[in-house]
Amino acid sequence: MVAAFSRIPGWVSTMLLAACVAVTGGCANTFPAAPGVAASSDYSYAIGPGDMLSIVVWRNPELSMAVPVRPDGKITTPLVEDLVAMGKDPSTLARDIEKELSKYIRDPIVTVVVTNFVGPYSEQIRVVGEAAKPQVLAYKQKMTLLDVMIAVGGITDFADGNHATILRTSEGGKQYSVRLKDLLRRGDVSANVDVKPGDVLIIPQGWF
Repeated sequence: MVAAFSRIPGWVSTMLLAACVAVTGGCANTFPAAPGVAASSDYSYAIGPGDMLSIVVWRNPELSMAVPVRPDGKITTPLVEDLVAMGKDPSTLARDIEKELSKYIRDPIVTVVVTNFVGPYSEQIRVVGEAAKPQVLAYKQKMTLLDVMIAVGGITDFADGNHATILRTSEGGKQYSVRLKDLLRRGDVSANVDVKPGDVLIIPQGWF
């Protein structure tokens, strides 16, 4: 097992080991409590594979269209082929498209609107273990633990909610404890904390 984990990146192996311990019912939670406030005021949405973009070129309707971001993170539009979109905010991508179009038309003005949000993998919220519907969620500004729980339908009857943890990839894989049972079953709003892009919520199974 140790040899297998040594062949993959450190933060990935940390996440996998934590998930293995969590879903099989590990020992008591010794991680520090998650900070209540973690959202960044300067957060800007980054485009990711699977996003749908509406690209409007002013006074050039033939160049305006809706396009998906391909799995490789690139888009193709009329006169613009294989332009990287992943990781850029809509304004930056619009300026890049303008630069490409300026080779063919004079002073293009482009607007990019994201109409279906997925986001890059590095900013998605992952929920594993004893959630009612474990899944991957697109991060939203000021998203909280309660928002995540509503999206995944809460926890199962077998969950040890107060020993759940958040693995924070944006902080090098640091883990924090969270109190899902107190939040969901007892209505303790003090247990509701901010989540951050890239967080992994790990919900263990309880021992009975």
